[in-house]
Amino acid sequence: MGRDNSQKERQKKQLERRQARRVSYDRILIVSEGSETEPNYFEEIRKFYRLHTASVVVQPSELGTAPIQVVKYAKKLFENGDPHKNIRPRAFERVYAIFDRDDHDSYFNALQLAESLDHKIKNDIRQYIDFRAIASVPSFELWLLLHFEDIQAPISRTEVMNRLKTHIPHYVKGTNDSFACTRNYLEIANARAERLAVRFTAYDAPEPFTEIFKLVANLTTLRS
Repeated sequence: MGRDNSQKERQKKQLERRQARRVSYDRILIVSEGSETEPNYFEEIRKFYRLHTASVVVQPSELGTAPIQVVKYAKKLFENGDPHKNIRPRAFERVYAIFDRDDHDSYFNALQLAESLDHKIKNDIRQYIDFRAIASVPSFELWLLLHFEDIQAPISRTEVMNRLKTHIPHYVKGTNDSFACTRNYLEIANARAERLAVRFTAYDAPEPFTEIFKLVANLTTLRS
């Protein structure tokens, strides 16, 4: 019995040490629908603010690009980790699944699944985590366009791209400098996205909507 108590006490102390080391920052896992566009954008942010790779991990979904697959992969990667990517199981305080509305059949199911996981699963220090869907209507590029234009009415994915190219002529899916091209207007984009979030939710498609601004804000608060 004494040996069992001693083992439990050691485990308790180990947990307390891990908690003490991690109170200064949240570890963030970002899983995206896109294999290049969103990962490149958030990697730009990570490097610009000199965020450690242990604090922010960005991965594209390996289960597919449908919203429900993005959420399921985010859950799988969080729970199981991936030794090939040096990702340990449950080693995060916040998990974000990023996807577009587009015409995805599983869009609303994905929103609901993410909501059902929020503060329902625990990490490696036995804390319930934030598990959030970060949706954009119609697409991620709406967030970039908001740096230049105030969009307050429904707009198609094609129109978003056409108008974005008037401001960033070289922009294509997978570009690796979209944050550099927009960061000087970040406060303006935040204000416009916040106004949209007051009027609409992710469930109100086709009304324009994005919560990328919330994730960007979380990342910038981690900067050293």
